[in-house]
Amino acid sequence: MTKTTTSSGPEHNPRQLLKELQDRFPVFRDCQPLAIGIDKQLLTRVPGLDRKTLRVALAMHTHALRYLKTMTRATGRFDLDGQPSGEVTEAHRSHATEMVKERLRKQAEERKLQREAEEQARRTSEKLGRLVDKFGRKP
Repeated sequence: MTKTTTSSGPEHNPRQLLKELQDRFPVFRDCQPLAIGIDKQLLTRVPGLDRKTLRVALAMHTHALRYLKTMTRATGRFDLDGQPSGEVTEAHRSHATEMVKERLRKQAEERKLQREAEEQARRTSEKLGRLVDKFGRKP
């Protein structure tokens, strides 16, 4: 691990830590459902991890759309070595499904707002063009 992931390092960068976890542990890279308590396993396995940075990195990972989509259909969880470590409950699958639906709804809403803003800008530009044509100075 690099200096950014230790408690003595000057920086605490969750993104960098997550990248390092993905490089080191296939369970992160492959977005497999993580074992409950994976944070404790990591703190034991990777000396010097900053707990706060780890919490943020884990939140980023478990809230990523790819991970959530995996959770919607998963039945088992995995430890750092990729070994089965518990099951994904129906409640966890349902929660992931709801989060995916909400995220996709928000993305669709954002795309719609973006299209509407682009259309409004196009209409405004056309209107300004017509006004310039009508009232602009002729050479």
